[in-house]
Amino acid sequence: MGKTAHLADFDKEQVAVNLFTFYMIRFRKCEMSETAIIYLSALAIVDCFYLLWVALLDLSLSFLLDHPFWHAYPWCGILTFLEYGSLFSSTWIVVVFTIERYLVLRMTKVKMHFSHSKATVRIILAVVLLCHLVAIPDYWINSVTMFNYTTDGENITLPRCFYENTMFSTLVVWINTFISGGIPFTLIIVFNSLIGYHLTQASKMFTKEQQRIIKGVTTKGMVRRTILLLFTVSFTFVALCLPRFVTYCILRTAYNYPDFNRDDYNLSINVFGDIAIMLQNLNSTTNFLLYCMVSKGFRQELRNLLKPNTRAKELGSHFTQTTMKVFSVTGSKMHRSRDPVDVVHN
Repeated sequence: MGKTAHLADFDKEQVAVNLFTFYMIRFRKCEMSETAIIYLSALAIVDCFYLLWVALLDLSLSFLLDHPFWHAYPWCGILTFLEYGSLFSSTWIVVVFTIERYLVLRMTKVKMHFSHSKATVRIILAVVLLCHLVAIPDYWINSVTMFNYTTDGENITLPRCFYENTMFSTLVVWINTFISGGIPFTLIIVFNSLIGYHLTQASKMFTKEQQRIIKGVTTKGMVRRTILLLFTVSFTFVALCLPRFVTYCILRTAYNYPDFNRDDYNLSINVFGDIAIMLQNLNSTTNFLLYCMVSKGFRQELRNLLKPNTRAKELGSHFTQTTMKVFSVTGSKMHRSRDPVDVVHN
């Protein structure tokens, strides 16, 4: 019980870290473009919901509570729907962000369109909505079965939510596997490769001196930092989620027979399968660390937030500048009032 309690506390901390990441990106000046701020803020929020549904409710609290409420109808299907909806949303926000960056680099008209934050917000809302619509069939892949339990010498009947091993459920889960794994991995690798190729070709058009000048321009530097963040987030996503895709495909092909025991950890595939699930869940908790590693602006704002003296100096400097402006305006007015022409008129 102690270990599961610590696990639940850990999941709560990860949700808090994602919320703190959202605050840092959205409300602090981390030297990111407006588009990157919106995409990464949305990713932090969606990852919070994924951790809430999957890690906190479905995994941690299932060990803490003997009879969780989501084992009953209709919560069994609702929780499954929410899990896949948040998983799809997190995945495809990264995919759309990658495609959007490529289109911005290649097409001027697209760049002008995506420069408006309202367009980006609409795109993200459409992605989240479509992902949850696609997840609707997952409501029916589990079924509620009544089981008899003996507690303190008394027999009671309680519902349990189990995966329903039918053709429909198998088909839906295979589709989910490619929607959250195979297709996004392919798109991310392809478009990131195209972005890298485009940047490489573009750099050959300028001399080293011109490249140094370009890097000094604020907008170009911001684009470069955004691309670096995109590469880091997208390739980390592929690295952490690809093992889950591979192990699931193996389980559903080589070990797809009725007598197979998924809880038999003498089989290496079951061990690797659980490790892959852990890595996939870890993907929703690593963004804060990635931003600290890659983004200089994020590190600087975090340092300013955590150091009271730095914040006090910022406020003191702002107060000093404001005071100087006030006295400058006041002194100017007093100087004009002593002008000889004004005295004659008085």
